[in-house]
Amino acid sequence: MKERSVHLPRSLVTAISLPTDGTIDVLKKLVLLLGNLGGYFFSVILTLLYIYHRLWIPSLLGGVYLFAVTLVYVYYLRTKQLNLTAFLFSFLLFFELVTQHIALGGFKSSGLVFIWVAACAIMAIITGQSRLAALWIVLFLVSTGIFTWAESLIATFNPGAPVELSNLLFALNFGFGLTYMIVNSFYFMYLLEVSRKQADDLLLNILPAAVAKRLKEGEETIADSYESASVMFVDIVNFTPISAASTPKEMVEFLSTIFSRFDQLVEKHNAEKIETVGDSYMVAVGLPVLREDHAHVIASLALDLQAYVATGITVHGEAINCRIGINSGPVMAGVIERKKISYNVWGDTVNTASRMESHGIPGLIQISETTYQLINDKFNCEPRGMIDVKGKGPMRTYLLKGRL
Repeated sequence: MKERSVHLPRSLVTAISLPTDGTIDVLKKLVLLLGNLGGYFFSVILTLLYIYHRLWIPSLLGGVYLFAVTLVYVYYLRTKQLNLTAFLFSFLLFFELVTQHIALGGFKSSGLVFIWVAACAIMAIITGQSRLAALWIVLFLVSTGIFTWAESLIATFNPGAPVELSNLLFALNFGFGLTYMIVNSFYFMYLLEVSRKQADDLLLNILPAAVAKRLKEGEETIADSYESASVMFVDIVNFTPISAASTPKEMVEFLSTIFSRFDQLVEKHNAEKIETVGDSYMVAVGLPVLREDHAHVIASLALDLQAYVATGITVHGEAINCRIGINSGPVMAGVIERKKISYNVWGDTVNTASRMESHGIPGLIQISETTYQLINDKFNCEPRGMIDVKGKGPMRTYLLKGRL
């Protein structure tokens, strides 16, 4: 089933849900309330039929049921408690069906009204109460067995409904009941699809698609090594004084704007965003999907990021600038933790890429000699010479200027 976006009137969502409810919670509450509302009006029709045929006890039972369900709706609108409301709906429905079955003279005379007990289990399933659903199914089977055994006795003590009414009740109960169950079954499948789609989207926001697939297929430990990949760090120059002069809201909006554009460019080049920490943005190419042209791809991405920043992004009227550093080589990557799951890369290649950024020049892209050897056939690179890199000593580096 294809998942589609859910668009509900805000007034309806506010009326039936709590502020902390997610999409799935709202949909569960919606199907519970609307499903029971349909059953409510169906019970009104049945009660009017009982009154018309002067079946006073079934009429009284129907009236009591409708009044009690009305009170449950009032309770729900005040508390928004889904599970207890579902249980009360199911309990009242079960009680009414048992008493109506007896009062109307059994299965045939009542038009198989007892079939509606299945709705009790459906409500429990939709609200995620699996044990309660099992209980309703057991009660349905036990009650059906008892009523089957006592059918002749029930018919003897109760005159039952007229034949024409029994036939009409059977048509209504079977037709409407079957429709109710089919519709709710499809809606339950829809809820599962929405829930699955949300889980997949969340996982894909955290992990690369290939890694997410492996996790979903049951792989518990994901740790890989790659002989050659490229890593890039991007850092905003003078971020500390900028943040000190800004409100938290201003900084969040600023970082959200610039990193959202970075994300678009990363996606355009089929690169893999690894993480953002403060004003630092980390990208890799060549993992988890191997690519021989990883250095060329990350170089092109770096030039696009540089061009975007050079368009004149300002904070408090001052243009911002970035340092970009790239290195290529062997790396290790894997999924860290389980509660706050994340995909990380590590190794000397990553550390050197970070040093390329931190020892770089604002507004320029500094690359290591390893990366230079991989891309110099297609990119214009200017030698910077030997620089002293913290933790690495003297290193020959280059400045990436453009494409050839």
